[in-house]
Amino acid sequence: MRFQDGDRVCIIGGGPAGSFAALHLLAQAEQRGLRLDVLIFEPRDFSRPGPAGCNRCAGVLSSRLLRGLNTLGLHLPDTVAQSELHTYALVLNNEVVRVRQPDPTRRVVGIYRGGGPKHFLNAPSASFDAWLLSQAQARGARHVPARAYLVTQENGYPVVHSRQGRYQTAFLVLATGINSRPPLDASFGYRPPSSEMMAQDEVLLPPDWPEGEVRAYFRTLPWLTFGALIPKRNYLNISLLGRHIPRDGVDAFLERIRLSLGAEPLEKVRLCGCTPRVTTGVAHPVCGDRWVAVGDAAVSRLYKDGIGSAFYTARAAMKAAVTHGISRRSLSRHYALYCRRVHWDNRWGRALFALWHFTLGTPLLLRAWKRALLREAKRPQAERVHERILWGMFTGDEPYGRLFLLAITPTAVWRVAREMCFSGEGDL
Repeated sequence: MRFQDGDRVCIIGGGPAGSFAALHLLAQAEQRGLRLDVLIFEPRDFSRPGPAGCNRCAGVLSSRLLRGLNTLGLHLPDTVAQSELHTYALVLNNEVVRVRQPDPTRRVVGIYRGGGPKHFLNAPSASFDAWLLSQAQARGARHVPARAYLVTQENGYPVVHSRQGRYQTAFLVLATGINSRPPLDASFGYRPPSSEMMAQDEVLLPPDWPEGEVRAYFRTLPWLTFGALIPKRNYLNISLLGRHIPRDGVDAFLERIRLSLGAEPLEKVRLCGCTPRVTTGVAHPVCGDRWVAVGDAAVSRLYKDGIGSAFYTARAAMKAAVTHGISRRSLSRHYALYCRRVHWDNRWGRALFALWHFTLGTPLLLRAWKRALLREAKRPQAERVHERILWGMFTGDEPYGRLFLLAITPTAVWRVAREMCFSGEGDL
């Protein structure tokens, strides 16, 4: 099974995974002199503020993703970039430990997927998803502003059903994410990946908030795995990850962190609010004859860099489809293998986060780690091992496997062990 000139490709979902799939597919086809009719089914207007235009995401672009955009000839507009993030401030028992950007060239950016909070100030924010969809259209994709409510199979071909009509397609790309119901009927055998719940909201940005600083919280509440406050122009995005987050989770979090915010506590007027899910596993299967799943509908980096995962899964899938064919066998060999690698790297991520939470729960080890981190600040940038590990964990900038191996190198272990020998000389 291979693409023929003039074949139709239907992409279900116009978020980053869908737009990236269209961009990669059109680029691959152009290199081979192949003409494809690419349709993107997306009913939402991403420029609208609040849930109506939002894809419910913390909205952080890693340097890994920004490098990927450059390979497609895409340059993020200043209007879309809401903030440049260069510091993660870890709040540990009301003490702040700052982890700074280890390499100035590794740019990290805050964006809004939609038009910003529901109760916005001034004009709506520029939407990343709307901009990306417009770039896919500029390269030749066609936007179908309708929801694909069902996909069936007839004579070996996927058929997309929407209120605008019935579309038989040579190839189907499932890019619905994890927060929408996949429209594939039972004949595809598709099962979405496992997921965990988040809670998100916005408040007004305090006037004294340090520029480009994200604050990260751990062990603040029993159910909280990770909490972050991310500045985005006039607003501060609240992003909480945890198990069984209570209905009043955001309010409870804001109340608990008031002591760590100094003299200017956060204004508790919430401007939006949602409880999205994040992908933590891998779909089964991720592909079949004439169809493939990408982005959160397939697999994603654990907890971080979901938009980057959308880019790289879409790139791997479209390269496999154009280069090797659109049969289940070809896609399994050349794309499903990539998804399994991401899933395997996430196991290293779980080990890395487990090591981090063990450190947080062991006072002697935590004090030694903080001493090592502060001592590293006096070293050249390339030698700041623990700073690099934390930055990679929080931004999704490097593979988890690489970071875990870096954490257990003799250098990293010795620096912490040495500080434990002096732990009796007073805390930080």
